[in-house]
Amino acid sequence: MKEARSGKSIPEDVVKMIFSNISSIYQFHALFFLPELQKRMEDWSSNPRIGDVIQKLAPFLKMYGEYVKNFDKAVELITTWWEKSPPFQEFIVDIQKREVCANLTLQHHMLEPVQRIPRYELLLKDYVRKLPPESPDRHDAEKALEMIFSAAKHSNAAIAEMERLQNLWEVYQRLGLEDDIVDPSNELIKEGPIQKISFRNNTTSEKYLFLFNNMLLFCVPKVIQVGAEFQVRWRIDVEGMKDVEFPHSFLVSGKQRSLELQASPCGMSRLCSAEVTEPCSLLSPAQFKSEELGRRAPQWVRDKLVTMCMRCKEPFNAITRRRHHCRACGYVVCARCSDYRAPLQYDRNRPNRVCLECYVFLTGHLLPEEREGKHKGILEKESAEISGQSLMCSFLQLLDKNGKGGTRGWFVIPQDDPLVLYMYAAPQFPHLCSGDDGTY
Repeated sequence: MKEARSGKSIPEDVVKMIFSNISSIYQFHALFFLPELQKRMEDWSSNPRIGDVIQKLAPFLKMYGEYVKNFDKAVELITTWWEKSPPFQEFIVDIQKREVCANLTLQHHMLEPVQRIPRYELLLKDYVRKLPPESPDRHDAEKALEMIFSAAKHSNAAIAEMERLQNLWEVYQRLGLEDDIVDPSNELIKEGPIQKISFRNNTTSEKYLFLFNNMLLFCVPKVIQVGAEFQVRWRIDVEGMKDVEFPHSFLVSGKQRSLELQASPCGMSRLCSAEVTEPCSLLSPAQFKSEELGRRAPQWVRDKLVTMCMRCKEPFNAITRRRHHCRACGYVVCARCSDYRAPLQYDRNRPNRVCLECYVFLTGHLLPEEREGKHKGILEKESAEISGQSLMCSFLQLLDKNGKGGTRGWFVIPQDDPLVLYMYAAPQFPHLCSGDDGTY
């Protein structure tokens, strides 16, 4: 410290950072612990006990935790200053040449306090093991051993906490140190690459996940990695999160967002070897409880799995009737059925496109009949009404006698008469097919 105050080799604050609270540790041993043990050794013949002395002073051994926590940083500082400061290097070499150093490096001597508490624990264990059962010191020695163990655990916890904070800070730097994410109380549980499955076209794209104790961060790698390695695309709170497993993927459903994911290609060897004959996602989204509608992000039904509006049952096409998603229930609907906007709680109460049924439920507003039936002909209403009360409905391709493809029709099996099959060759005219003879 005298050398530091002279300002020739190293600043005083750097010396304090290197040696942390070693001065307090030294004073504790020199003024309290060692004198107490020496005094007891002098009276050993009349009072052969040390357990009570260790019990009294053991709580102060927890001060080693701060030194242990700072050790790695201290060694790093020594290395840095050794490389950039010749006077510092010369000073350290001069110290290490002294007889008291026994030709050992400074780092070696700095390691001694780190090993001190584990050594105390081993010595006290050996002492207790060799004590006779009737020894007056057995009870105090066993109690002292528990307290030494607690001090050692405290030091280990300090090391673990230091490593946790260091790892956490490195992750935050990779994420760009965003204010709403940086929190020292967070705990990183898992991170790694993931494949996101698109609800629209069933394609996959490489993404990256960070799972903390309170949130899941869905990230994309930055093209130009200046200041951050990843960009946070979505944050999903762990509270209220649900996990639904599909055959070859899984759905993470949170209040803010629902994502269908699968393991990255490096972990997909088992799945890639299996023949996939079914789509990974279900046709219908997860059924929401009424109190959850608008409060948590829905699972979107994939575009390619639906050929008609899931509300009015009219077929989609690429020009006049395109696909849209209701942001409340996740259904694929046409523009006319989703021509409504309602505030959604999971999206900070911002207005979002929703279907008519969700609009009525979320807002409580009833639409006039003329708007609900606008642009619909009589037969279109009949088709939608029958499809909505059906056991099964879908598009099918009619084959001629030669087995070649012909007209594409919309087929409906009504609930009230399951032996009758309705076929709509076009939205304007229904045909009736009897289930008894199979004729049209």
